[in-house]
Amino acid sequence: MATEAFEDIVADFEFLEDWEDRYRYVIDRGRAMEPLDDALKVPATKVEGCASQVWLHPRIEDGRFEFDGDSDAMIVRGLIAVLRALFNGRPVDEVPKVDAQAELARLGLNDHLSAQRSNGLRAMIERIRSVAAEAA
Repeated sequence: MATEAFEDIVADFEFLEDWEDRYRYVIDRGRAMEPLDDALKVPATKVEGCASQVWLHPRIEDGRFEFDGDSDAMIVRGLIAVLRALFNGRPVDEVPKVDAQAELARLGLNDHLSAQRSNGLRAMIERIRSVAAEAA
């Protein structure tokens, strides 16, 4: 059920054996994202439950779910990039059905993120699911 973009990340993670390299990879993916326009960094797009500042700006285009995001923490920007690879481009009604925890477990992230980062990641996933469910 994973997208091609997410499968590419899984393949890259298999190639990178060291967790420091994997963290750098995630951070680099975040750096490669366009920053979210400051006008979109408003309370309505802010995700509560994250240790750092996180904003997600979802939209539905031609029945497909898309979102942009940003954070003041580089690792979290990278996690947003990973979530974009997992969710962006899917039909909006498929988004709530994605087992994000299982897909992310394929990367081993659950075992290597702090409790606060894991909670923030869950909060981002819940926001994505709820927005998609409302739109569907």
